[in-house]
Amino acid sequence: MSYFLPHLPSGWHVDQAILSEEDRVVIIRFGHDWDTTCMQMDEVLYKCVEQLRNFAVIYLVDITEVPDFNKMYEIYDPCTVMFFYRNKHIMVDLGTGNNNKINWAMDDTQEFIDIVETVFQGARKGRGLVVSPKDYSTKYKY
Repeated sequence: MSYFLPHLPSGWHVDQAILSEEDRVVIIRFGHDWDTTCMQMDEVLYKCVEQLRNFAVIYLVDITEVPDFNKMYEIYDPCTVMFFYRNKHIMVDLGTGNNNKINWAMDDTQEFIDIVETVFQGARKGRGLVVSPKDYSTKYKY
């Protein structure tokens, strides 16, 4: 499903996507199109695009083509999803200890939509950290 979602080919494009969006959450999936974890996450992202179009925009970034953010955002996992609002990184407390990003493939579209809605509502209020509607600490063992 990654071919249906817009790709950002350079660091400049990633910066412009984050900077230019004033009213919506920018969701960026860092990873590889050929990775099975990313394929599963891309499927969820693609299913969510239509429902999230009013308050979120989704982009994909290949971490080999655009390595600019790998160290800055500590992108070491095969699939990483991050949220930005008005040029600010929005952290999400998922109960996993890593509040910066989602680094696994979600399989439920509605769960992801709920997280994005929570991020949007919290970010509009000026919060840099929002609490996920579901605790993922027991489902995904680290």
